[in-house]
Amino acid sequence: QCTRQIISEKLGRGSRTVDLELEAQIDILRDNKKKYENILKLAQTLSTQLFQMVHTQRQLGDAFADLSLKSLELHEEFGYNADTQKLLAKNGETLLGAINFFIASVNTLVNKTIEDTLLTVKQYESARIEYDAYRTDLEELNLGPRDANTLPKIEQSQQLFQVHKEKYDKMRNDVSVKLKFLEENKVKVLHNQLVLFHNAIAAYFAGNQKQLEQTLKQFHIKLKTPGADAPSWLEEQ
Repeated sequence: QCTRQIISEKLGRGSRTVDLELEAQIDILRDNKKKYENILKLAQTLSTQLFQMVHTQRQLGDAFADLSLKSLELHEEFGYNADTQKLLAKNGETLLGAINFFIASVNTLVNKTIEDTLLTVKQYESARIEYDAYRTDLEELNLGPRDANTLPKIEQSQQLFQVHKEKYDKMRNDVSVKLKFLEENKVKVLHNQLVLFHNAIAAYFAGNQKQLEQTLKQFHIKLKTPGADAPSWLEEQ
């Protein structure tokens, strides 16, 4: 029955129950998911590139420091270049902490929260096809003769239709509720993460170390200390 319903819909013959408002919300959600996945991919690329730059700056700082000790006539020049590169590397590690926190939070939103809602959407779409299949069956039987042979079939079809109508109505309600809660959660999560991302990037490129560290404190982000027993999160990349 369901297979026949799917085929008839694809051929443009079968009637299909449409909830315009709900289906518009589902389409927007699927489109947004693709856009958020692209943001995630770009943020991950940025994190990788920044990690490489921080690693290079730290090595450059070490090289300048070494030369500062061994070149008396250029001791100061090599020295302040060493300090600058090490400070840049330190600020870069702090920014990396913010970016990776942003990535982890948006990843949870996209691949867990939104994915969970889309799973309910798939169940709703299956229930809709079943409902339409049994509705079509009942409509066809009601158009035919009503005699001793057909009445039991009509009655059975009516019962099956009712069962699948209740299932469809329940799934439609479940999707509506999940979409509402998802929208509220999405706005809250993205608001916080976009503020974090903006403030951290702005402070880093303004060279405002204090503001950069304050941003991480505001969002309760803790960086592992390099040189501790466990490898730092930078070394785990």
